[in-house]
Amino acid sequence: MSAAASVMLACASALAADIQPAVLYDLGGKFDKSFNEAAHSGAQRFLEDTGIEYRDFELQNDSQREQALRNFARRGMNPIVAIGFSQANAVEKVAAEYPDTQFAIVDMVVDLPNVRSIVFKEHEGSYIVGMLAAMASETGKVGFVGGMDIPLIRKFACGYKQGVLAVNADAEVFQNMTGTTGAAWNDPVKGGELAKSQFDRGADVVYHAAGATGIGVLQAAADAGKLGIGVDSNQNGLHPGSVLSSMIKRVDVAVYQAFDDAKNDNWTSGFEVLGLAEGGVDWALDENNAALVTEEMKAAVAQAKNQIISGEIVVHDYMSDQNCPF
Repeated sequence: MSAAASVMLACASALAADIQPAVLYDLGGKFDKSFNEAAHSGAQRFLEDTGIEYRDFELQNDSQREQALRNFARRGMNPIVAIGFSQANAVEKVAAEYPDTQFAIVDMVVDLPNVRSIVFKEHEGSYIVGMLAAMASETGKVGFVGGMDIPLIRKFACGYKQGVLAVNADAEVFQNMTGTTGAAWNDPVKGGELAKSQFDRGADVVYHAAGATGIGVLQAAADAGKLGIGVDSNQNGLHPGSVLSSMIKRVDVAVYQAFDDAKNDNWTSGFEVLGLAEGGVDWALDENNAALVTEEMKAAVAQAKNQIISGEIVVHDYMSDQNCPF
């Protein structure tokens, strides 16, 4: 090896040693097949691409949030990415205590100089899968099962309903939330029961935004011979032929980018909003659902995506006024 190559390798190693990234998952665990797992996928891809190891932690209860973040910061982890709106108070407190550590939070805004806040236009992606649901439905009745009853999840629900009604103004949209605590993200039995109740009322397509609870929704759809719609990660493969599509939310990209920016000294704090235009949300089409999506459906959602990006279609953001006008 030449002297120059040795120096370059040494510099690369030194740079790699400068960051010790960490991820704190929300309740539901990193293998929830949905929101947390998307974050895990981004961290794993960064490890595979760079060889830089990361630390992670799966919360068992709300009281662990602050302690876990502080433990990461105390041990020199940097950057630290917190997954989920529920981490906001803990991030705000611990980031203030460790001003030289870079923090990121997904799904909430924490206004501190060392925090990157990453939020998504979930309503835009939900509008698209709402259109797909309405076009696939034979009964004119579709459903939505949310996890914890919070404005963020009502944002998914409202965008979905707007998309459904854009295709079929006479459609019925059933909605249920799983609960009002963090346990609502990890109750697949309850998710299945809620989905079944909607199928019993005539729904033939049900979309979930419920974390690990949604596994039960998709299972219930498969069992009933109906269609489910996945969320956050591409869940089409969980029940091939029974999942119409998945509303992909690129939490993986947000985590990867945070790690990569810290590695390359390109870190920026502040506010990031990722929608259809930025590739932050989308719908999933692959071999698992190709037979369910007609050319007409593809053309309709492609046109709608372009119209949303151009501003011709404005998808209502529930969180802007805590209201769904549909």
